[in-house]
Amino acid sequence: MGAIKAAAGDALITFLWMFCVSTVGVATSLITSALQIQGVAFSAFVTTTLIFALVFVFDIACNAIGGASFNAAGTAGFYAAGLGSDNLISLAVRFPAQAAGAVGGVLAIMEVMPPQYKHMLAGPSLKVDPHTGAIAEGFLTFVINVAVLWILVRGPRSPIVKTWLVAVCTVVLIMAGTAYTGPSMNPANAFGWAYISNSHNTWEQFYVYWIAPFIGAIFAGWFFKVIFPRRAEKAKKA
Repeated sequence: MGAIKAAAGDALITFLWMFCVSTVGVATSLITSALQIQGVAFSAFVTTTLIFALVFVFDIACNAIGGASFNAAGTAGFYAAGLGSDNLISLAVRFPAQAAGAVGGVLAIMEVMPPQYKHMLAGPSLKVDPHTGAIAEGFLTFVINVAVLWILVRGPRSPIVKTWLVAVCTVVLIMAGTAYTGPSMNPANAFGWAYISNSHNTWEQFYVYWIAPFIGAIFAGWFFKVIFPRRAEKAKKA
């Protein structure tokens, strides 16, 4: 029953996350145009601020519904690090729920987004060969998971500073991986966008956006557990 409840929470929060985060690109464009300030640095700052606001609100929402998650790779990384109460059975139930929530969120935002902005809605896409893409996606997922684990478990105590650091790391890695895979660093996110383009059942989608991120996230969890064993154990007990 606990696994079913967690999966239901994941499906809901992933639906809401995909719906909201998909508007960040449009919102960044509107804000920079309204302020008449151009440039990559300012756009990155606006995007980071929007991501910060979303992560801060969703962190509260996730905790309010029992520790829900909208990132399948993040869930796997925390499990590998020995944090949380998940087991293999609960993970097997939560991952499909997150993927279903992502599909719902993408379909919803595509329905309500005004036509003039729909061209700005897009998910991750493979821009290199599959092997290079898999390496890039796996590495970026490894880095973001190590960063998030360090920030949340060992980083600053202030929740605002923690959230800002997570937002900065996310935007930096997205910019770094744009020329390779998008990137996604979240299999559920990639699946949601692939579903509407009918590419969710291809080998490239499974290899690059599922296998590689999960490997990266699991290695990140193991790495963190080896480097900070006491911190991980203390967080688990808390």
